[in-house]
Amino acid sequence: MSKLTDSKITGVGLGLRHQHFEEFIEDKPDVPWLEIHTENFFNAGSTASKYALKIRQDYPFSAHSVGLSLGSASVACPIREEHLQKVKATIERFQPKLVSDHLSWSASDKVHYLPDLLPVPYTQEALGIMAENIDHVQNTLKRQILVENPSSYLAYKDSPIPEWEFLNTLVERTGCGILLDVNNIYVSAHNHGFDAEFYLEQIPVAPVQEIHLAGYDVRNIEGQDVYIDTHGKRVYDPVWELYVKTIDKFGDIPTLIEWDNDVPKLEVLMDEKSKADIIINKAKKEKAA
Repeated sequence: MSKLTDSKITGVGLGLRHQHFEEFIEDKPDVPWLEIHTENFFNAGSTASKYALKIRQDYPFSAHSVGLSLGSASVACPIREEHLQKVKATIERFQPKLVSDHLSWSASDKVHYLPDLLPVPYTQEALGIMAENIDHVQNTLKRQILVENPSSYLAYKDSPIPEWEFLNTLVERTGCGILLDVNNIYVSAHNHGFDAEFYLEQIPVAPVQEIHLAGYDVRNIEGQDVYIDTHGKRVYDPVWELYVKTIDKFGDIPTLIEWDNDVPKLEVLMDEKSKADIIINKAKKEKAA
């Protein structure tokens, strides 16, 4: 049976990177779904887009954007319309099951675009701006988007709303879903000193529709170890432990092994996938017992 017959994605997927295009076309490895970075496929005539469309014939996709700048407070153009229309065209071309972006901003009036995901101050004003931006994106795309919790290294002095409360309120106001990045929770918890498990407890089950797992780097900055979400290593054991608790609470949510830098051979990603599969299957057996 074709993997495309299901109305939604399930199980543990991988990020589709150009290093593995030919393997997915020729070998068709046993992966239930793949995630694309939307911005990498804006050009419909590019070689990458042609490969991805061929792969899409055999695998469901999710689409993860990095440039919508949902937290932008730019007066002239909170959401860059040209970018949004390119996202829309790409989504229409690939018909992904899920669409997502980040709880962050990357564009402003003075600087058109910054190649980074910058933190949002967790204030009522920022909450209102981001809710309006999410509404605009969802109305334009004519579908729900998921918003991913960020990894962060610095906090605004004026940021009175806890991140989980900010995220939950966005869900209530806009009807968006949540992409829960377990590695980001762990990284931010270490950097800011909050309890990662407490964070999980504050997130309701229903809005969470996708989970991300990734590796991080440790850098010593002014005598302190700072965890950096680099997506360039295997998932660390403490993140796997937090993932066990995540699956125990949220169930068999589609999970992505995210690896963007120093992309390894496909068998390394498949090995990471198998670890997540074991955790999900164990949770299912325990729930059925």
